[in-house]
Amino acid sequence: MKRKNWVRLDNASNIFLAAMTDFDTKVFRLSAAMEESVDPKLLQEALEHTLEAYPLYRSVLRRGVFWYYLEESDLKPQVLLDEQPPCSQLYHFDRKELLFRVVYYQNRIHLEVFHALSDGTGALWFFEDLLSEYVLLQQAQAPSDINKENSRLERTRENANVDSFIQYFRHKGQRNYTDAAQSAIRKLAGASKTVGKFALRYGKKFIQNEPTSLENKKKKKKVYQIKGKRTIDNRTHVVELNMPVQSVLTLAHEQQASLTTYLTALFIEAIRKTNPAVQDGMTIAVSVPVNLRQFYYSNSARNFFSTTRLEYTYDPAEEINLAAICKTLKEQLQQQLSQNSLETRLNKLISYEFNPFTRVIIRPIKDGLLKVINYFNNRGLTFAMSNLGKVQLPQTIDEKVHQVYFQTSAVRPQFCVVSHRDHLSICLNSPFIDTTLYKQFVRDLTALGVPVTISANKIAGPELRGEEE
Repeated sequence: MKRKNWVRLDNASNIFLAAMTDFDTKVFRLSAAMEESVDPKLLQEALEHTLEAYPLYRSVLRRGVFWYYLEESDLKPQVLLDEQPPCSQLYHFDRKELLFRVVYYQNRIHLEVFHALSDGTGALWFFEDLLSEYVLLQQAQAPSDINKENSRLERTRENANVDSFIQYFRHKGQRNYTDAAQSAIRKLAGASKTVGKFALRYGKKFIQNEPTSLENKKKKKKVYQIKGKRTIDNRTHVVELNMPVQSVLTLAHEQQASLTTYLTALFIEAIRKTNPAVQDGMTIAVSVPVNLRQFYYSNSARNFFSTTRLEYTYDPAEEINLAAICKTLKEQLQQQLSQNSLETRLNKLISYEFNPFTRVIIRPIKDGLLKVINYFNNRGLTFAMSNLGKVQLPQTIDEKVHQVYFQTSAVRPQFCVVSHRDHLSICLNSPFIDTTLYKQFVRDLTALGVPVTISANKIAGPELRGEEE
């Protein structure tokens, strides 16, 4: 019997398994509004062709004693009508199933991916190739007829399964397990000395009435948390905003900010306007994922991103200024994306993963520890945003795609951004029913002269039953 190929999960993926919940499924969705109604038979054929270039997407998730891992399977995905809530759960620990799905409804094609399988960029590659295959089949053309310079299907996929975290951030010294073990033992042997010095230093501070950790906690910034009533069946509340990309870019450039920074600053202001107490010294913190492929060459379709944490604290004594928020966020982002900062943080994460003592801790305990880490991480965040960038398709394909959308499941308010041609789409995602914050965000955009069109999914009982409120 032939042994199936398998790979360990990358460094970023383990947290998704531990943090997954019924309402935060760790699933994200890419959507394309086509010019014509979708033909499910052609879409199925296109999916089968695309899958040949992405062996990673044939994987199922397995649980080992110490870690999770991806194992190749013979399962064949089936294109289905979109009947479930967006970003519904994909991974169930008691089932052997693929970690992505392709669904359609009227003129829309959707790709949903469990984040432990791939990040937004890797999934976008797959989605772009799927759309290309589908349009070519519609036009009765062979995939080879497309311009080779523009097609991702012509790109080499030999490294699609490579773990780029290991490739770039695992120190040479960490490659030798024996050396790492000896180093860890030496550190353990010196632990008692460290504890003793800490106790002496702490006691001295206490005697001298110096500030203790309890007093320091009071000086820590208080991060604002958005709360509300959840949707009835834990479905993500999605509000789609469509607007001209150039209108927003012009506003961002006026503030000498990137699109990501500007929209984040605008959302922070929307939070302040809907929650006046925020401006009395509270901090608004945002999580922003960053595609590491823009700094380190990688052709891998697996996760390869880092997360930055940006914050802004309102000072009651200072005048509220959008430019000041943009400047603060820009400086923080530049500092966190410096080569030294990135490598220090990621090398540290990789070292934890390959520490000899960490490796021998059984998986359920690791999951528990990661849940705790995720819990405290969530307490330090107000919202999240993710900008997938610009979708670029070959011209013959692009003509058949009207617009592209990007959304995700959400444990807190979050917005996802993607642009295609002259269009910018922002999907506002939330586990809550209330839309006051989102209305303020739209009002601020329109007040700045940006024309915005809005659509939303059904989340309330009467809506789902087709009744009038």
